[in-house]
Amino acid sequence: MRPIIRVEDLTHTYGINTPFCRSAVDGVSMEIYEGEFLGIIGHTGSGKSTLIQHLNGLLQPTSGKIYLEDRDIWAEPKKIRDVRFQVGLVFQYPEYQLFEETVYMDVAFGPKNMGLDEKEIDRRVRASLRFVGLGEDMLEKSPFDLSGGQKRRVAIAGVIAMEPKVLILDEPSAGLDPAGRRSMLENIRAYHKERGTTVVMVSHSMDEVAENVDRIVVLADAGVVMSGTPHEVFSRAQELMDVGLNVPQVTQVAMELKRRGVDIDPAVYTVADLRRALNALKRGRAGC
Repeated sequence: MRPIIRVEDLTHTYGINTPFCRSAVDGVSMEIYEGEFLGIIGHTGSGKSTLIQHLNGLLQPTSGKIYLEDRDIWAEPKKIRDVRFQVGLVFQYPEYQLFEETVYMDVAFGPKNMGLDEKEIDRRVRASLRFVGLGEDMLEKSPFDLSGGQKRRVAIAGVIAMEPKVLILDEPSAGLDPAGRRSMLENIRAYHKERGTTVVMVSHSMDEVAENVDRIVVLADAGVVMSGTPHEVFSRAQELMDVGLNVPQVTQVAMELKRRGVDIDPAVYTVADLRRALNALKRGRAGC
């Protein structure tokens, strides 16, 4: 896979020349690959939000470079708006940013700003609502009359409607009930699978990350401290806990079984993994 976004030695410092000067990200280098589902995790204050706001040019680096398809996104500052159409960012609690009279108008806002014709805008609005699990009966409703979960879906549809090459989601399931979280993540997985769009998800839930992403980047103390597949990352459970993070509940169960003398790999990170490990252990004992 080739990188669609490349971050080189990125530093962002707030409060320069003041007593409150601090670097939220410091010397970060990483790659995001075309078509992958990437998870970004880190404790509060690790730099996650600052990092993702650089990926579509909402923040400008203090130093370092961001490349989108090998082009420095700040090479021509007047064209940074075009980068934001290609790298869509959905903030945490995006429903608070809804403002139009109808769901249709809200979802259509981005495509209209792209200068698309009405037919193309209409196609994108309807397709985007389908991706987030909402029917066309919602089109003429006021977004302010919807439930919290429906508002979240409308806000995400508004970003998807721009058909970005990269979709970045900051805690997309935050504040939803368990059923709402499952449904939201199912929709995101289906969108990723069907469209092949690169998806980046920031989450504090180790279980959500473990069950959905292809690769994980771990941030701590304003830098990248770990990167790899879910198995590679969660096999380093103690290191994660040392930087203030937890591990999936399934991994915690496996670690406790290992501590109690059960011969099991504690790096399992999904229920299916744990089930297979326990079944293999059971078969092994039956063959003795």
